[in-house]
Amino acid sequence: MRITFYTFNMGDIDDVDVYAAQMIHQWQQTEQGRWVMNHAHDLTYHTQPDTNFWGYDVAISGKIYDPRQRTEYFLRWPNKES
Repeated sequence: MRITFYTFNMGDIDDVDVYAAQMIHQWQQTEQGRWVMNHAHDLTYHTQPDTNFWGYDVAISGKIYDPRQRTEYFLRWPNKES
C-alpha cells in the first residue's frame, strides 16, 4: 500500500522539477520528513497540473513495509493526507 506523505501546490512556473526540489528539501528537514526518509521505501514524487489555480500539485509517496512502523506513522501524524 502506497502512502501519500506530503502534498503541496506550486504556481505556474517554468520548471516544475527545479522548484519542487526546494519544497521537497524543506519538507525533508522537518520531523516528519526525516522520519519518512529513514523508514519508508520506494519514495517518489508525482506532479500534475492544477487546472483550478493554473499551477501544479505535487505529492510525495512511498511504502512502509513494517506494520509497526506504519502504525507509528499514522499515530504520529494522524491529520495528514496519508
